[in-house]
Amino acid sequence: MNTSVIEAKSLTKTFGATTALAGVDLTVQRGESVAIMGASGSGKTTLLHVLAGITAPDAGRMLFSPAAGPSAEVTTMNERDRSRLRRESFGFVFQQGLLVPELTAIENIALALMINGAPRRTAIEHAAGWMASLGLAGFEDRRIGEISGGQAQRVAIARSQVTGAELVFADEPTGALDSQTSADVMNALLWSTTGQGRTLIVVTHDADVASRCSRTIHVRDGRITAAAGAHA
Repeated sequence: MNTSVIEAKSLTKTFGATTALAGVDLTVQRGESVAIMGASGSGKTTLLHVLAGITAPDAGRMLFSPAAGPSAEVTTMNERDRSRLRRESFGFVFQQGLLVPELTAIENIALALMINGAPRRTAIEHAAGWMASLGLAGFEDRRIGEISGGQAQRVAIARSQVTGAELVFADEPTGALDSQTSADVMNALLWSTTGQGRTLIVVTHDADVASRCSRTIHVRDGRITAAAGAHA
């Protein structure tokens, strides 16, 4: 069985005269938690977006190998197929959560399932289960503006996992939180991903967040310059 979930080779991406990725090679093993660190403008967020199928590279290739089924070359997919892959196989957690303020917490989570065709009742039931697992029972009917930043991020984590996504991408998920809330959110993120046998790739500026991951890679000028931890 293939133990790698992501295999990227020679990824390049430019924006005008700026080289964001300059031939990146990266393999991510199933069940790993990988932190990507680097200064602003280093290319770390572009790397995350290319790995997640949000942005197409100019050159190179990236294979996604699900636990069941054949590997898929993401870099040759059209936008429709990449969108489907993101909906069905990937989960996302961003710094500001990107939750819908008009919806309640449980509706925000259930929405990910309903977009994939699940009936509302089924989606709500699954969302409630994730809220309970992440310590959010009792907050189901509150809107995002009525809960704390840490609670909102746990809603975002639940949304990223409710579809059964086996690979989660997180971009500065604790960047707007104080140190204690950051630790709590990171606990929830790791429990819901690698704690369930899934894989996590997280961009962060926070060394404490990176230290919680099984491996850290450093990006500078669009290249991976150093790696530490398992599979380094």
